[in-house]
Amino acid sequence: MRLRTAVAQLLCAALLGALALIAAPAATAAPAQTPLRGGTLLFSPSGRCVVSFNATTGTRYYGIMAGQCGAVGTKWYADPGLTTEVGVTETAVFPGKDYALVHFTNPDYSYPSEVAIGARAIRINRAANPVVGQSACRVGPTTGARCGTVQGVNVSITYPQGTVNGLFRTNICAEPGDSSGPAFAGDGALGFLVGGSGNCTTGGTTYYQPLAPVLSAHGLRVGY
Repeated sequence: MRLRTAVAQLLCAALLGALALIAAPAATAAPAQTPLRGGTLLFSPSGRCVVSFNATTGTRYYGIMAGQCGAVGTKWYADPGLTTEVGVTETAVFPGKDYALVHFTNPDYSYPSEVAIGARAIRINRAANPVVGQSACRVGPTTGARCGTVQGVNVSITYPQGTVNGLFRTNICAEPGDSSGPAFAGDGALGFLVGGSGNCTTGGTTYYQPLAPVLSAHGLRVGY
Protein backbone atom coordinates (compact mmCIF):
# COMPACT_ATOMS: atom_id res chain seq x y z
CA MET A 1 0.00 0.00 0.00
CA ARG A 2 1.52 3.27 -1.12
CA LEU A 3 2.24 5.85 1.50
CA ARG A 4 2.41 9.51 0.69
CA THR A 5 3.67 10.31 4.11
CA ALA A 6 6.23 11.87 6.30
CA VAL A 7 8.06 11.32 9.57
CA ALA A 8 9.62 13.68 12.35
CA GLN A 9 10.54 13.99 16.20
CA LEU A 10 13.82 12.78 18.01
CA LEU A 11 17.20 14.20 18.68
CA CYS A 12 19.78 18.71 16.86
CA ALA A 13 25.72 28.56 11.69
CA ALA A 14 28.46 29.51 10.89
CA LEU A 15 29.16 33.21 11.65
CA LEU A 16 31.31 35.34 9.42
CA GLY A 17 32.61 38.65 10.77
CA ALA A 18 33.35 41.83 8.88
CA LEU A 19 36.85 43.24 8.78
CA ALA A 20 37.01 47.00 9.36
CA LEU A 21 39.63 48.70 7.22
CA ILE A 22 41.22 52.05 8.12
CA ALA A 23 40.18 54.84 5.74
CA ALA A 24 37.59 52.54 4.17
CA PRO A 25 33.95 51.81 4.97
CA ALA A 26 33.41 48.99 7.45
CA ALA A 27 32.63 45.74 5.67
CA THR A 28 29.21 44.21 6.19
CA ALA A 29 28.97 40.80 7.84
CA ALA A 30 28.42 38.12 5.25
CA PRO A 31 24.89 36.74 5.54
CA ALA A 32 24.70 33.31 7.13
CA GLN A 33 23.39 30.59 4.85
CA THR A 34 20.17 28.90 5.88
CA PRO A 35 20.69 25.16 6.51
CA LEU A 36 18.47 22.82 4.51
CA ARG A 37 18.72 19.45 6.22
CA GLY A 38 17.43 15.96 5.67
CA GLY A 39 13.90 15.67 7.03
CA THR A 40 12.97 19.05 5.51
CA LEU A 41 9.73 19.38 3.56
CA LEU A 42 10.05 20.88 0.07
CA PHE A 43 7.30 21.97 -2.30
CA SER A 44 6.73 21.66 -6.05
CA PRO A 45 3.91 22.72 -8.39
CA SER A 46 2.56 19.16 -8.19
CA GLY A 47 2.88 18.52 -4.45
CA ARG A 48 5.34 18.26 -1.60
CA CYS A 49 7.93 15.77 -0.43
CA VAL A 50 10.58 15.30 2.24
CA VAL A 51 14.31 15.40 1.61
CA SER A 52 15.62 12.22 3.22
CA PHE A 53 19.35 12.92 3.29
CA ASN A 54 21.77 15.39 1.75
CA ALA A 55 24.73 14.06 -0.21
CA THR A 56 27.57 15.44 -2.31
CA THR A 57 29.86 14.53 -5.18
CA GLY A 58 32.42 16.88 -3.66
CA THR A 59 31.43 19.83 -5.84
CA ARG A 60 27.64 19.48 -6.15
CA TYR A 61 25.04 18.94 -3.44
CA TYR A 62 21.94 16.80 -3.72
CA GLY A 63 18.85 16.06 -1.71
CA ILE A 64 17.66 12.47 -1.94
CA MET A 65 13.91 11.75 -2.15
CA ALA A 66 11.59 8.92 -3.08
CA GLY A 67 11.37 8.46 -6.84
CA GLN A 68 7.60 8.88 -6.68
CA CYS A 69 8.04 12.49 -5.50
CA GLY A 70 8.54 13.97 -8.95
CA ALA A 71 9.85 13.42 -12.47
CA VAL A 72 13.13 14.72 -13.86
CA GLY A 73 12.89 18.51 -14.22
CA THR A 74 10.60 19.01 -11.21
CA LYS A 75 11.48 22.29 -9.50
CA TRP A 76 11.53 22.35 -5.69
CA TYR A 77 10.88 25.31 -3.41
CA ALA A 78 11.46 26.03 0.27
CA ASP A 79 7.96 27.45 0.75
CA PRO A 80 4.42 26.38 -0.21
CA GLY A 81 3.98 29.63 -2.12
CA LEU A 82 6.72 28.46 -4.53
CA THR A 83 8.72 31.69 -4.27
CA THR A 84 12.15 30.38 -3.14
CA GLU A 85 13.53 27.79 -5.53
CA VAL A 86 16.20 25.54 -4.03
CA GLY A 87 16.73 22.81 -6.60
CA VAL A 88 15.56 20.64 -9.47
CA THR A 89 15.13 16.88 -9.85
CA GLU A 90 18.04 15.61 -11.93
CA THR A 91 17.43 11.85 -11.64
CA ALA A 92 14.24 9.92 -10.86
CA VAL A 93 14.01 6.11 -10.70
CA PHE A 94 10.67 4.33 -10.22
CA PRO A 95 9.77 1.45 -10.41
CA GLY A 96 12.63 -1.05 -10.02
CA LYS A 97 14.12 1.22 -7.37
CA ASP A 98 12.44 4.22 -5.77
CA TYR A 99 14.62 7.32 -5.49
CA ALA A 100 15.22 10.77 -6.90
CA LEU A 101 18.19 13.14 -6.77
CA VAL A 102 17.43 16.84 -6.40
CA HIS A 103 20.35 19.04 -7.43
CA PHE A 104 20.51 21.95 -4.99
CA THR A 105 21.15 25.25 -6.75
CA ASN A 106 20.36 28.03 -4.26
CA PRO A 107 23.56 29.59 -2.80
CA ASP A 108 21.60 31.20 0.03
CA TYR A 109 21.26 27.76 1.61
CA SER A 110 23.78 25.31 3.01
CA TYR A 111 23.22 21.57 2.71
CA PRO A 112 24.79 19.87 5.72
CA SER A 113 24.97 16.12 6.31
CA GLU A 114 22.32 16.34 9.03
CA VAL A 115 18.73 15.34 9.71
CA ALA A 116 16.32 17.79 11.31
CA ILE A 117 14.21 16.49 14.20
CA GLY A 118 11.95 19.34 15.14
CA ALA A 119 14.19 22.25 16.11
CA ARG A 120 17.19 19.97 16.59
CA ALA A 121 19.54 18.25 14.16
CA ILE A 122 21.54 15.05 14.27
CA ARG A 123 24.75 14.53 12.36
CA ILE A 124 24.84 11.83 9.67
CA ASN A 125 28.38 10.51 9.28
CA ARG A 126 27.89 7.42 7.13
CA ALA A 127 25.51 5.24 5.16
CA ALA A 128 24.84 1.88 6.83
CA ASN A 129 23.24 -1.31 5.55
CA PRO A 130 20.11 -2.29 7.51
CA VAL A 131 20.31 -5.54 9.49
CA VAL A 132 17.34 -7.62 10.62
CA GLY A 133 16.72 -7.08 14.33
CA GLN A 134 18.46 -3.74 14.63
CA SER A 135 16.76 -0.67 16.08
CA ALA A 136 15.98 2.21 13.73
CA CYS A 137 14.12 5.51 13.76
CA ARG A 138 12.45 7.56 11.07
CA VAL A 139 11.25 11.16 10.84
CA GLY A 140 8.29 12.60 8.94
CA PRO A 141 6.13 15.73 8.91
CA THR A 142 2.86 13.97 9.74
CA THR A 143 3.82 11.76 12.67
CA GLY A 144 7.20 13.11 13.76
CA ALA A 145 9.93 10.82 15.01
CA ARG A 146 9.10 7.14 15.49
CA CYS A 147 11.32 4.18 16.27
CA GLY A 148 11.13 0.41 15.91
CA THR A 149 12.94 -2.61 14.50
CA VAL A 150 14.13 -3.75 11.08
CA GLN A 151 12.14 -6.89 10.26
CA GLY A 152 13.31 -7.81 6.77
CA VAL A 153 15.76 -6.91 4.02
CA ASN A 154 15.74 -7.37 0.25
CA VAL A 155 11.95 -7.29 0.08
CA SER A 156 9.71 -6.07 -2.76
CA ILE A 157 6.53 -4.03 -3.17
CA THR A 158 4.37 -4.13 -6.29
CA TYR A 159 2.66 -0.93 -7.38
CA PRO A 160 0.37 -0.40 -10.39
CA GLN A 161 3.42 1.03 -12.18
CA GLY A 162 5.59 -2.01 -11.41
CA THR A 163 7.64 -3.69 -8.69
CA VAL A 164 10.26 -2.04 -6.48
CA ASN A 165 12.96 -4.44 -5.26
CA GLY A 166 15.68 -4.44 -2.62
CA LEU A 167 13.74 -2.63 0.10
CA PHE A 168 13.88 -3.17 3.85
CA ARG A 169 10.85 -3.53 6.13
CA THR A 170 10.26 -2.26 9.68
CA ASN A 171 7.49 -2.21 12.27
CA ILE A 172 7.77 1.59 12.54
CA CYS A 173 4.41 3.22 11.90
CA ALA A 174 3.83 6.05 9.42
CA GLU A 175 0.92 7.90 7.87
CA PRO A 176 0.20 9.82 4.65
CA GLY A 177 2.55 12.78 4.36
CA ASP A 178 5.54 10.93 5.88
CA SER A 179 6.71 9.48 2.56
CA SER A 180 10.39 9.94 1.67
CA GLY A 181 11.33 10.68 5.29
CA PRO A 182 14.76 9.51 6.51
CA ALA A 183 15.40 6.33 8.51
CA PHE A 184 18.60 6.07 10.52
CA ALA A 185 20.36 4.31 13.38
CA GLY A 186 22.60 6.61 15.42
CA ASP A 187 24.78 8.53 12.95
CA GLY A 188 24.20 5.95 10.21
CA ALA A 189 21.76 6.69 7.37
CA LEU A 190 19.75 3.57 6.50
CA GLY A 191 17.22 4.66 3.88
CA PHE A 192 13.96 6.50 3.28
CA LEU A 193 10.27 5.70 3.44
CA VAL A 194 8.60 4.58 0.20
CA GLY A 195 5.55 2.59 1.30
CA GLY A 196 3.64 0.91 4.06
CA SER A 197 0.34 0.03 5.70
CA GLY A 198 -1.45 0.75 8.96
CA ASN A 199 -1.13 3.90 11.03
CA CYS A 200 0.35 5.24 14.25
CA THR A 201 -2.81 4.56 16.26
CA THR A 202 -3.07 0.83 15.69
CA GLY A 203 0.46 0.19 14.39
CA GLY A 204 1.82 -0.53 10.96
CA THR A 205 4.52 -1.79 8.62
CA THR A 206 6.79 0.45 6.57
CA TYR A 207 9.16 -0.09 3.65
CA TYR A 208 12.32 1.84 2.82
CA GLN A 209 14.64 2.31 -0.11
CA PRO A 210 18.17 1.66 1.25
CA LEU A 211 20.46 4.67 0.88
CA ALA A 212 23.86 3.02 0.38
CA PRO A 213 23.12 1.59 -3.12
CA VAL A 214 21.84 4.99 -4.28
CA LEU A 215 25.02 6.72 -3.16
CA SER A 216 27.18 4.05 -4.78
CA ALA A 217 25.33 4.23 -8.10
CA HIS A 218 25.82 7.99 -8.41
CA GLY A 219 29.21 8.65 -6.80
CA LEU A 220 27.68 10.42 -3.80
CA ARG A 221 28.61 10.45 -0.14
CA VAL A 222 27.26 11.60 3.20
CA GLY A 223 29.29 12.57 6.25
CA TYR A 224 31.08 15.47 4.55
